[in-house]
Amino acid sequence: MVKVAILGYGTVGSGVAEVLDTNCSEVAQSAGEEISLKYILDLREFPGDPHEKQVVHDVDVILNDPEIQVICETMGGIEPALTFEKKALMRGKSICTSNKELVAAYGPELVALARENNCSYLLKQV
Repeated sequence: MVKVAILGYGTVGSGVAEVLDTNCSEVAQSAGEEISLKYILDLREFPGDPHEKQVVHDVDVILNDPEIQVICETMGGIEPALTFEKKALMRGKSICTSNKELVAAYGPELVALARENNCSYLLKQV
């Protein structure tokens, strides 16, 4: 089982969580193993949301958890996404992002950082 985290729980981040919920068997088949959402990083609270107990407000909870193998960054913009992604890659956590602005500005650097730390960096078009 692969444990993942989502950074940002807006339109894209909540959509990622919904896909993981509603298409879990298809996602597992495509990935080759089960994917489990452990954390969602956001500044807001989401009372009544099915994932409200997975919401954390400190990125270090995610970055310091050895179970997290993949982070889906859906925050957008350059900062703090760049800082969070760099820290994650330096810890060997793979990144999937929808953040075209960040990839356009820092993509080669982030890909190189991923390679140096034996993990992956992928832009997912949405």
